[in-house]
Amino acid sequence: MPRTDITATIRLQFHQGFTFEDALARIPYFTKLGVSHIYASPLLTARSSSTHGYDIVDPTQIDAKLGGEPGFRRLVEGLRSAGMGLIMDIVPNHMGVGGAENPWWQHVFEWGQASPYASWFDIDWHSNDPALHNKVLAPFLGDPYGDVLNKGELRLAYVPDTGQIVVAYFDNQFPVSLFDYTAILRQADSKLLRPLISHLEALDRQQPYHALEKKVAQARQMLQALAATPPGNAALDSALAYYNQADSEHRLQLHALLERQHYRLTWWVNAADEINWRRFFEISELAGVRVELDEVFEATHSLLFSLYREGLVDGVRLDHIDGLAHPQEYCNKLRQRLQRLTKHRPKHLQQPPYIIAEKILAPGEWLRSDWRLDGTTGYEFMDQVSAVLHDPRGARPLTDCWQKYTGDQYDFARHVRSARYQLLSENLVGEFNGTAAAIHRIARAEIRTRDYSLAAIKRVLTEILAHFPVYRSYVGNNGPDQIDRELFEQTAQQARRTLGQVDKALVDIVLGWLSAELVIADPGSPLSDLSQRAITRFQQLMPALCAKSMEDTAFYRFGRLLSRNEVGSNPDMFSLSTEDFHQACIQRHKRFPVTMLATATHDHKRGEDTRMRIAAVSQVPQRWESLLQEWLVLNARFHQNIFPEENLAVSYSAPRPQHEIMLYQILAGAWPYYLQIDDREGLKAYAERLNQWLIKSIREAKRLSGWMQANEEYENACSNLLFNILDPEQSLPFLQSVYSFVQEISAAGAANSLSQTVLRLTTPGIPDLYQGTDLWDFSLLDPDNRSAVEYEPREQLLAQTDLDEKIANWRNGSIKQHIIQQLLQFRKQHAALFNCSDYRPLEVSGSRAAHILAFMRTDDHKSLIVVVPRLTAPLMKERQQLAIPAEVWQDTVVHLPAKLNTEAYNIVSGLSYHIYAGQIVVSDLFSRLSWAALAVDLMPE
Repeated sequence: MPRTDITATIRLQFHQGFTFEDALARIPYFTKLGVSHIYASPLLTARSSSTHGYDIVDPTQIDAKLGGEPGFRRLVEGLRSAGMGLIMDIVPNHMGVGGAENPWWQHVFEWGQASPYASWFDIDWHSNDPALHNKVLAPFLGDPYGDVLNKGELRLAYVPDTGQIVVAYFDNQFPVSLFDYTAILRQADSKLLRPLISHLEALDRQQPYHALEKKVAQARQMLQALAATPPGNAALDSALAYYNQADSEHRLQLHALLERQHYRLTWWVNAADEINWRRFFEISELAGVRVELDEVFEATHSLLFSLYREGLVDGVRLDHIDGLAHPQEYCNKLRQRLQRLTKHRPKHLQQPPYIIAEKILAPGEWLRSDWRLDGTTGYEFMDQVSAVLHDPRGARPLTDCWQKYTGDQYDFARHVRSARYQLLSENLVGEFNGTAAAIHRIARAEIRTRDYSLAAIKRVLTEILAHFPVYRSYVGNNGPDQIDRELFEQTAQQARRTLGQVDKALVDIVLGWLSAELVIADPGSPLSDLSQRAITRFQQLMPALCAKSMEDTAFYRFGRLLSRNEVGSNPDMFSLSTEDFHQACIQRHKRFPVTMLATATHDHKRGEDTRMRIAAVSQVPQRWESLLQEWLVLNARFHQNIFPEENLAVSYSAPRPQHEIMLYQILAGAWPYYLQIDDREGLKAYAERLNQWLIKSIREAKRLSGWMQANEEYENACSNLLFNILDPEQSLPFLQSVYSFVQEISAAGAANSLSQTVLRLTTPGIPDLYQGTDLWDFSLLDPDNRSAVEYEPREQLLAQTDLDEKIANWRNGSIKQHIIQQLLQFRKQHAALFNCSDYRPLEVSGSRAAHILAFMRTDDHKSLIVVVPRLTAPLMKERQQLAIPAEVWQDTVVHLPAKLNTEAYNIVSGLSYHIYAGQIVVSDLFSRLSWAALAVDLMPE
């Protein structure tokens, strides 16, 4: 039976600027909106500089920056008093490292493989690189190691709180092995240090850490006691100073000491090529953890289990589920544990745990049912609802326009493949080499395949990775299921087409190994172990490659219409028919009726209303092209010629057309309603916001600039154009043209937004309201989409009750807020209607049928009939008005499945509507507002 306690969530981003106390103060507002649960960003202790919480360094504590556990308990108490609950975002895949804040990671640095945490992180201790044998690569230096050493930026230091000697490098502290303390302390030649030296010399480095733990603690205490006295502190300073002297001899002594450590310090750039531990994507400050191990699972989830058992948390969101070695096993294990704890919760909170996962699904792909999840975080709905509000007739002319002005003939799929090749050769080299080496070990272990070289395996693996159609496979010890078999066959066909004749046969061999055929043939054998390792490496490499190649590269190369370049979307799928949208809703209701529905997230590329305004361009493609031609000519005077250093005879104009065209889309799409072209300060502030997006988009494209090596000359040229075109003294004709176009499409964009909102709140699933999106959301990518929310104006708008005034003043967002409140309050009162009822598409006829999407939700007592407009640009005669004139709908009629003759109440407009003969006349229904959710009481039979 689907649950009815969770009716709607609000996603809140907690950080030092928005704590538990801040959220507590806003509970009355959230209650008035109709939200049932706060959906919180990660709350466990993250790095001190964290603004998002995904770089957790201590999963056993609530983050003190947010208010700690006392503050958390006060927040939950406030929520319970208001009849609300809390869903918590957890991060099972990775932890924050670097700096000195993660005690488990620091312990590995100090003790190497002897550390009890050495197996908790996914470290390859047996790297083929001799310099990394039994070491962890530490890519945290800002410059090459030799330069850092020679500049004296690496210095020995003592940490009083822990009694440790470390190598200090800015905010980083790299622990020195305790067995090296003797050599360091002897440099002081002090009698005060001799007892400690004798104690250290007695330590047996052959013993396991747990056998030494007590003696290690004694050594720490002895050092702390020494350092607490002036003579002892002076002796310690003298010992450390020996290694910190500026001459070359002492630098070499420090280098020799560093070479004996369990880590290898290196320039951060080298991480891409040499990394020997699993990261989150290509972020070296986030290390993958092996949550598949029972001890790691228990250690990282102990606090969650305690909070859930007490009834302080009602469910969890699982971050980056595809990063785990075995997602199915993890999800099932987590549900079993939480369900066992449910009986210990307060009686009124003993509903099943709500568990959703961040999962990006390819078109046509569904979350695996055997994971026992309630659903995903809603990227697929965000894609579908956006696509159904795009006009398919805009695809061809917008494609032609993009190709004409940029010369780019690639479709999106080809951009993705190109990006994957580049990432494998530049950004994810270490991860790729590790996977290839794991497969090569299998080849060498079998007589029939020993002659397949590592180079051949790399060529084949490259093509497999380049053509894999989804984020990853989920092959277990029993081999692939039918879905994975089909994926492997599809991949094999594509890979063979792009490989030379000699390598074609190897495709099936490698995919056979990755299908666990060796595990099935001889479980527990050395070959089986090698195969399992290779499978895990492959399956954990795929999500990083897919995400980086699509959202973080190809999205910034292919800019036909940026409203389709969104997380969870495939820009090649330009639009979706109403029939296909209905089928997606039917399937979602059947498979995951309480999955989350999102239209904005902390990871989105464009705010939900920015996206919907840009989507309106799909309805006016010819107008867009004419403006684009005008703007390119107007602003050509701001271009600069860039002469690459390697070839001063050849130059190119900056910005390139693709970046300029994408800039114009964002400029118009995110233009705030309040911004006037004579507002110099406002335009400057807008330019600053856009410039953050612009530089990031250029670097993410990885062509003319990048994060590893920025092309500042090109970036500055692009920024120069941006600031000039938003300067009224420089570009008044351009600003007038842009502003006029924004006015043309704003109402159509707002109509898209309101349809998107109504669909999110009424189709099958649990709607999520991302912080701040109760009003218009014209944000860009992070950190812009995580900006502070001003709640006082929202509370004031919510207190207003005049709907006609809200319709007239639609630009302030109060009409969106009104629709959200009315529908969410209705959901709270009739939870079963939304979470348990059916979903039935409704037939629409008449001359404007293509501009209407309608469906019906029905349970035993009530029906909800939802009717929203789409593709409204040609219907809006008055571009300053949100309402569509009733006469525009002409003979358009929505047909109900039964010949109902009854009175209905429109939750959105507040008006009654009489349904006659099972038909709804759209011109009558939309007499006040062009969105409807009709509540109908069903008579008992």
